[in-house]
Amino acid sequence: MADLKDFAEQLVNLTVKEVNELATILKEQYGIEPAAAAVAVAAGPAAGGDDAAEAQTEFTVILKAAGASKLAVVKLVKELTGLGLKEAKELVDNAPSPIKEAVSKDEAEGLKSSLEEAGAEVELK
Repeated sequence: MADLKDFAEQLVNLTVKEVNELATILKEQYGIEPAAAAVAVAAGPAAGGDDAAEAQTEFTVILKAAGASKLAVVKLVKELTGLGLKEAKELVDNAPSPIKEAVSKDEAEGLKSSLEEAGAEVELK
């Protein structure tokens, strides 16, 4: 059991780059195509550029409404954010509220699709 907790801790602490590398390895070597990395990822600061017309690289996943399956959404929010059950429930109850901020487009879309599959209404900003 301790090994699984250590493994979970390692997954939670992966960077965006490491998550993308893991997804590539799973796809190329094992034929597994992960929908999205559903781990809490610490995103680094955005690179400052002089070009004002840069494409958006960081997104915020906002839960607009829990939908009909509120319990499933609370459980998923708990899993995706690493929050406790009480905090996840409060976040869902206080919708609209941000689930994750400053995440990559791929991760944001993966979180959105996971939450929508659970019955939630989600918006990316």
